[in-house]
Amino acid sequence: MRTLPTCLDGTELDGSALKILQLDRLRTSIAHAYAGNPAYRTKLDKAGVHPNDIATLDDLATFPFTTKADLRDNYPFGFFAVPAEQIARLHASSGTTGKPCVAGYTRDDISTWAQLVARSIYVAGGRPGMKVHVAYGYGLFTGGLGAHYGAEELGCTVIPMSGGQTEKQVQLITDFAPEIIMVTPSYMLALADGLRAAGIDPASTSLRIGIFGAEPWTEAMRSEIEAIFNITAVDIYGLSEVIGPGVAQEYADSQDGLTIWEDHFYPEIVNPETGKVLTDGEEGELVLTSLTKQAMPIIRYRTRDLTRLLPSTHGAMRRMARIAGRSDDMMIVRGVNVFPSQIEEQILKCVALTGHYEIELTRPNRLDEVLIKVESRGYLSRGEGEAIGAELANILKTTVGITTAVEVVGPETIARSTGKAVHVFDRR
Repeated sequence: MRTLPTCLDGTELDGSALKILQLDRLRTSIAHAYAGNPAYRTKLDKAGVHPNDIATLDDLATFPFTTKADLRDNYPFGFFAVPAEQIARLHASSGTTGKPCVAGYTRDDISTWAQLVARSIYVAGGRPGMKVHVAYGYGLFTGGLGAHYGAEELGCTVIPMSGGQTEKQVQLITDFAPEIIMVTPSYMLALADGLRAAGIDPASTSLRIGIFGAEPWTEAMRSEIEAIFNITAVDIYGLSEVIGPGVAQEYADSQDGLTIWEDHFYPEIVNPETGKVLTDGEEGELVLTSLTKQAMPIIRYRTRDLTRLLPSTHGAMRRMARIAGRSDDMMIVRGVNVFPSQIEEQILKCVALTGHYEIELTRPNRLDEVLIKVESRGYLSRGEGEAIGAELANILKTTVGITTAVEVVGPETIARSTGKAVHVFDRR
């Protein structure tokens, strides 16, 4: 019988003990990054700061930010802080160009990650022996394997379904009777449609807890999901560059925002324009520093997610408000991070198309849909336009990883802007 650690949810730490632990781990982590990562050493030297400068937690604000550009510039393994033979696993997420942002993990990192996701499932109401249906994608995306290892760590029975195959999902939920599902909220609504199509009332299933992440969702969507399935729906947050899912988790008993696991990640909120650190309660961009990562410690990573830090309601660790938006132009489509520049890159490779395009995001049938309208350089027949559109859609599926509909329109059809071009119209 698995023995659970005392206070699995981390509430054993009071405020002063948490700050002492954070400062000790912060010093160790930054020193490790400086010693093992030449890119960080150069970056910190250029900024005129040194690991020894960390005397208080506030001193972190004097250190430079890390961005996706830093990871991209050091692709694929230049941001690791341990020798290659210590890397046990690689994951990757979308970057602003065709190159993904690569994340590396030691065996200890994977163990820490599993413990954090186990903690997240626990505070969501999960307990050993429960069955967890994992419908996040497996592979380079961190969602599937992160949820999988965490559920196993807690002592749950894992159903590693992965994404897609709605009819199969419905069958396994019906036959295997899981109590917990981990999936994107938009796909959860698609599963509701699939259950109804099979003649099954979604509220009649065995599911009791839904742990949803990988894309923004609203309180209205939470209410809809809970009403349809008769479950408790909670939020989970994470990103590959920091560790994956399990950076923060909402408690089921309060559903009042995501508690950041501050014993492993130090949060700041900064003004997106100036980089100035804001006080708790002010909305700005979330910046995260890892405190326990070995393979790829990250210092002041700009997540681009806009939120606020709120007082704790469980123990000493603070909460973050629901993500209000992003400070860059990244889109999240069915859990996949996509930048307009990735789409533009492929458009510009096609000699028959111009750089004038629009991207329309909708959610007509529970799932995100993407329509791209792009201008041709000259007048094309309907058949020629459809053929070029189909080819571009296939290229985008292969290179970017999302399904799109492409409509090739005639010259001078896309509206011009006198200022910054607006390419994305999110109507979800």
